[in-house]
Amino acid sequence: MFKNLLRNTDYILLIATIILVIIGVIGIYSAGYGEVDGSNTEYQKQLIWFGIVFAIEIFLWAVDTRALELLGYAIYAVSFVLLIVVLAMPSIFGAHSWILIQGFSYQPSELMKIGYILCSAKVMAMYLENKESPKPDKKKNLILLCIIAALFVLPVFLIILQPDFGTALVYLMIAAFMVYKLGLKYRYIVAAVVIAVILIPTVYNFLPAHAKTRIDVFLNPELDPLGDGYNAIQSKIAVGSGQLLGTGLLKGSQTQYDYLPVQSSDFIFSVISEELGFFASCGVVVVYLVMLLRILKASRDAKDSFTALIAVGIAGMFAFHFIENIGMTIGLLPITGVPLPFVSYGGSNLLTSGFAIGIILNISSRKNDTRMFR
Repeated sequence: MFKNLLRNTDYILLIATIILVIIGVIGIYSAGYGEVDGSNTEYQKQLIWFGIVFAIEIFLWAVDTRALELLGYAIYAVSFVLLIVVLAMPSIFGAHSWILIQGFSYQPSELMKIGYILCSAKVMAMYLENKESPKPDKKKNLILLCIIAALFVLPVFLIILQPDFGTALVYLMIAAFMVYKLGLKYRYIVAAVVIAVILIPTVYNFLPAHAKTRIDVFLNPELDPLGDGYNAIQSKIAVGSGQLLGTGLLKGSQTQYDYLPVQSSDFIFSVISEELGFFASCGVVVVYLVMLLRILKASRDAKDSFTALIAVGIAGMFAFHFIENIGMTIGLLPITGVPLPFVSYGGSNLLTSGFAIGIILNISSRKNDTRMFR
């Protein structure tokens, strides 16, 4: 059994994640290199976190797939409680998103993504099983659909209360990927998109002031170049100054003189673009695309609907983080504070990303000839 797991393990995916971590540690080291008080320890913490995360990945790869169901229930329940607790925590960057205990910080909305994916995948698989049976129970399907909706609404509602709209959008992307995999007819998807577009002006009017400002500044950063538009402007300067080959490691003016805000986390891609250049940035994008394609392959080759839905939900999670983070650093999308998986500094997101990859390695190493959702 163990030999079969080793033979079927997706080493391409594993190598891709390690490459991203290495690039991230280099960027984080450079981002803190100019600290004159000797406080450049973030890259060391990131390495320690990765050691812990890698051990978790190996554990999740080795456990029986059926254990993922129980794991999902446990993560969802604990994270839901913590999402309530975090609302009483001090505000950081205008949001109550972090639990702070004696120097330790944790963002419950991160690992909740894994709990949400695992629990939703199980209920959706039950829905498909009942729907495709010779005599579908319509009442049961209605109940299952209500549970699917509740699993999404409960955590997203608490996350919006923080408020953390960027993370809430991650859940929306995950749900969209999973619902699409569930077999939703195209006319419903088109209708949902049309309704969303129509509602955009209405939703904008009900947004809090800081959210409206972010959208306004995204459309025109020069409205407030020294305030809310500062981050976007400095990030684009950093990306552009890197040109093809970069300014050189530890030689980027935007990075080394701290013009870039939160440069080790939210704007780590700007650091990489400035000091390593366009080709290195494209390399990061290629590695992410490879990672996403391997996750989607795991979904296609999965042995059952439960694991197939898990994989596609994880693909949705990574896709949003990848597109939104890089998009905001180059001025194509509003700034939301969504980190770049495996590259940005931060234990909470690295832990969630590691959980996700460990689960995908588990799924891909246990594929068989029964392929779902071809």
